[in-house]
Amino acid sequence: MLQRLKTLQRYPSAIIGIVVLAMLLTVSIYAVIAIPYGEAIRLWRGGPGVWDDNPRNAAPVWFDWFTGDKLPRTIIVSTADAGVKRVEPIAGGKSRVEITLPFTYNYDRFPSELILNSEAVSESSTRTRFSVFWRTPAGDMVPLATNRAMRATDNYYISQDLNVSSQLPAGTARPEVGLFSDYAVSAPEKERTPVKGNYAVVIQAEIPEGADYNARLVVYGTVHGVAGTDHRRRDLTVALLWGAPLALVFGLAAAVGTSLITFVLSGIGTWYGGALDALFERLTEITMIIPFYPVLIMIGQFYNRSLWIMLGVTIALSIFGGAMKTYRAMFLQAKETPYIEAARAYGAGNMRIVFRYLLPRIVPVLLPTFVTMVPSFVFLEASISVLGLGDPVLPTWGKIINDAQTNDALYKGMYYWVVEPAVLLMVTGFAFSMLGYALDRVFNPRLRTV
Repeated sequence: MLQRLKTLQRYPSAIIGIVVLAMLLTVSIYAVIAIPYGEAIRLWRGGPGVWDDNPRNAAPVWFDWFTGDKLPRTIIVSTADAGVKRVEPIAGGKSRVEITLPFTYNYDRFPSELILNSEAVSESSTRTRFSVFWRTPAGDMVPLATNRAMRATDNYYISQDLNVSSQLPAGTARPEVGLFSDYAVSAPEKERTPVKGNYAVVIQAEIPEGADYNARLVVYGTVHGVAGTDHRRRDLTVALLWGAPLALVFGLAAAVGTSLITFVLSGIGTWYGGALDALFERLTEITMIIPFYPVLIMIGQFYNRSLWIMLGVTIALSIFGGAMKTYRAMFLQAKETPYIEAARAYGAGNMRIVFRYLLPRIVPVLLPTFVTMVPSFVFLEASISVLGLGDPVLPTWGKIINDAQTNDALYKGMYYWVVEPAVLLMVTGFAFSMLGYALDRVFNPRLRTV
């Protein structure tokens, strides 16, 4: 066995497969250590405060390489870092607060969204009122909101404020375009380019004396991270990283469980023969005519979509498959070999003969078979997820593709959303197939060339 495994180095396909699988295993270990299982589920579920600072449907940062433009990244400015805050006491037991949130914009495209987060800390029940102004690189002050009332916290979605449109240059409709355009130029929105320079948002508020007021501006970009984001602002890097261990665990567990159980049961049934062998044959024939995918679809639709339940059902439905008949034919031939007859002659028990002499005879064929089965189970899990029946709480490659399909990613030009998980699935299948092909050449005497 070891001598045959050493011959794998003579096959370039085996070396390529092993290198790719080693990389996938490294990524899997990193994902599990860097983002623990519970944290991965929490991040993928999202929720308030988890992905709020990420742009929506943003492409990966490496899209710059193909566009020739410097695409905008997300800019965050708050009172605590670059903001300038001035507080002045006024009559009536109040204070006037002016907060300036400056930032530099040097990108060739317009941002995707603008949001101003405000927070007032006060023991008084009186609502804080504030006004927001936009300062351009030319020094113009554009009023965005006047005497706006807020509670303790307020999220002012500048990009969705229809009143801002009246302050925009002619020919623009979206605030995030008009606010970064040249106010002296009248041109359609699609022909405009952003004006680079130093911008600022100025907030003026009156608060009760002794209270505090802070603000935070988020200028969302159009690119983010290595893998981009989805419609819920989730960083796809989390799902791409965690998709590797989940795919490997599902594929390896299903392949090993199915192969070993089928292998052992086939050997036992062939050795004992009679009613047991007939029972296994009938179960195999029944299982082979059961539609595999529809059964999984029904379980996911009407019972549970847990990845681990799907794994158990997959193993159960695959035990008595076509491999059972293949192994049975091999065991029937091995059963008649002289060394098996010798074991019978010296009085070895049935189980000893099966596990000590019969099964080891066919073990070399088991290894390449189970390796080539792994990608089929990996694609099985992905296909179930693409149909919308995958585990809703786990970040898998198939779930990414399903979300992309649901949100018309290809139609909207967000190709990265589909291409990234699809490439990883193909690379995984390619690696196992290349290694399995080489193992088959090594262990199958009919194909052995070295």
